[in-house]
Amino acid sequence: MFRKKDIFFKTLEEMADLIVEAAERFASAMNGELKNVGDFAVEMKEFEHKGDQLAHVIFTELNKTFITPIEREDILELTSLLDDVLDGIEANASRFDMYQVTQPDAYIRKFGDVLRRSALEIKSAIYLLTQKKLLAIQTHCVQLNELENEGDDLMRQGIKHLFQDVKDPIELIKLKDLYERLEQTTDSCEDVANILQSIIMRNS
Repeated sequence: MFRKKDIFFKTLEEMADLIVEAAERFASAMNGELKNVGDFAVEMKEFEHKGDQLAHVIFTELNKTFITPIEREDILELTSLLDDVLDGIEANASRFDMYQVTQPDAYIRKFGDVLRRSALEIKSAIYLLTQKKLLAIQTHCVQLNELENEGDDLMRQGIKHLFQDVKDPIELIKLKDLYERLEQTTDSCEDVANILQSIIMRNS
């Protein structure tokens, strides 16, 4: 029984570690020039693929485990939402390749930093969950909510800038889509905070 409990928390920790690794790589790329966006997209696809494999481990274990450390529905939803974060990061990277954007602007660089910080908050929260330190998770949920607000502000400021200053309509369309996709990924990070808050309420 205890081995089965460990597999869920161990794999959730591995997903959180992977999110941090992917977000830090993404943020690092945003702070430099993307000389080969195709290679970058492939690299980020690998993170997404590893996330899918970890999610599969949890889904498989749920199907054959009767007793779980927290409600099985909570494990299922938390796993799916963590996977969504990795999917979002990868989807953004693929658009840099599709649109051949090789020089991230100031707004995109700031988005990269928001995602990096969000990933670190997610990791801290997941590790507290696996240690059953539920009330301590709340601080990280609040930070994730604030970072999502930061993402909202960045998107609004960025789109306002585009319509004021960018004359090339194709460039405007590409950047607007990137800003919106990046903001959606910060929403996915906040979704993780929301399910964690639900888990806290049900288990405290």
